[in-house]
Amino acid sequence: MNDINPSGDFMFNIVPLFIGIIFVIMIIIIIVRSVGAVKQWNKNEQSPKLTVPAVVKTKRTKVNRHIHSGENNMGHVTTTYFVTMEFDSGDRSEFKIYGKEFGQLAEGDVGMLHFQGTRFLGFERSRENT
Repeated sequence: MNDINPSGDFMFNIVPLFIGIIFVIMIIIIIVRSVGAVKQWNKNEQSPKLTVPAVVKTKRTKVNRHIHSGENNMGHVTTTYFVTMEFDSGDRSEFKIYGKEFGQLAEGDVGMLHFQGTRFLGFERSRENT
């Protein structure tokens, strides 16, 4: 007689199903994020390029640490830079910028902001502020 262990069959059926569900969820997350990024890019492309007076209100960074498991648990760090600009109307917008631009801006700088939608194009400080 063949005695079949029902709990063993359960594990062989549930584990591949669980892995498959995780895989599908990850694919859905990638697709949703990609669609969102394309929509934002398209919206920025359709927006006019504007140059308006603005003040640098705040600067911030977001640091992500990526640890790679292995022999010595090495990893790398990425830093994303942001600046918040305030317009004459009192409205504020936050822009993602490059590190070089981040280093050249100081809170309180007054000048002309160049942007397109949510895309930072540049900032020129006023002469009297330098």
